[in-house]
Amino acid sequence: MRVLLLGGTSEIGLAILAALRLGPDAEVILAGRDPQRLEAAGKALSRPVTVARYDAPETGAHQAFADEISAGGVPDLVIAATGVLIPQEQLAEDVRLAATMIEANFTGHVTTLLAFGEAMRRRGSGTIVVLSSVAAVRPRKFNSVYGAAKAGLDAFARGYADSLRGTGVRVLLVRPGFVAGRMTEGMKPAPLATTPEKVGAAVAGALRGEGRGSDRSVVWVPAPLAGLATVMKLVPRPVWRKLES
Repeated sequence: MRVLLLGGTSEIGLAILAALRLGPDAEVILAGRDPQRLEAAGKALSRPVTVARYDAPETGAHQAFADEISAGGVPDLVIAATGVLIPQEQLAEDVRLAATMIEANFTGHVTTLLAFGEAMRRRGSGTIVVLSSVAAVRPRKFNSVYGAAKAGLDAFARGYADSLRGTGVRVLLVRPGFVAGRMTEGMKPAPLATTPEKVGAAVAGALRGEGRGSDRSVVWVPAPLAGLATVMKLVPRPVWRKLES
């Protein structure tokens, strides 16, 4: 089995790899910008890994990156865990940061996953895991850019999954709530907060066909978040604004 983690130092991505309990013959590729951090992440997994340079905003290089990785064998599993969270107030002071966050959280995923998805389609098998967020359901005023990027990624994943139906390629969309970790350090936890380890366990379970059937296309972490998200979509905007105050 060949596994590629985009965003090779992502806490959630690494937690998914750990929860999968991959066999000794599995090849794990950690892709990211910092080779030293990738090597350290590999040591934390306690298994041999290959590191590869990958930068989500460099969209013009993504087809070549996918071709290079796939030359050694098209990955059986691609986990798209690249992402950044920049405070809204910083985005207002430097709007270029907003473009950076959108490219890292949305645009770069689209170009990369299209490239790998096509390689998987030609082979006739493969799985893509896309890390979305509850923020995609209804962005809040203090994270409108982040929420918009995740909403775009969420929509892409759902549409792309439909386009790949019947090809042997599966897209698993993951919608965690607030995840306590490096990215959210210092922030007040939201209701139904979770951890990278719990997200990892839920994703690994879904990939193994555990839980509510083996054909799940969307995983909420924690599961009750699905009901809360439904309520969130129904709240009128004037009420929503007051709830955020």
